[in-house]
Amino acid sequence: QVRLVESGGGLVQAGDSLRLSCAATGRTFSSYVMGWFRQAPGKEREFVAGISRSSFSTLYSDSVKGRFTISRDNAKNTVALQMNSLKPEDTAIYYCGATVSSGIPFRHSQYNYWGQGTQVTVSS
Repeated sequence: QVRLVESGGGLVQAGDSLRLSCAATGRTFSSYVMGWFRQAPGKEREFVAGISRSSFSTLYSDSVKGRFTISRDNAKNTVALQMNSLKPEDTAIYYCGATVSSGIPFRHSQYNYWGQGTQVTVSS
């Protein structure tokens, strides 16, 4: 089992950057594929980025590709999301998730554990 805690959200202006972090407890962090999702008011939780167990593979949604970068540090049990060139449409609660699935799933139903989320608000 793994417990996830996100941090790093905040209120920024369009064009700014933010770095989200997700800290995991448990000794088996490296056995999980990790993902970042976001959920805006009235919308479903959507995939943002994912990273494989060894960091060999990453996957991004089209809406963030080229602006966001996901990374992980298995020695520190953390996964990060560097967000650059933020847009108002990036405003949402951001969640990190962990899954034992193979590949990098983009459906939130395929993730086994979730953090409590961190709010990101981008003003125009």
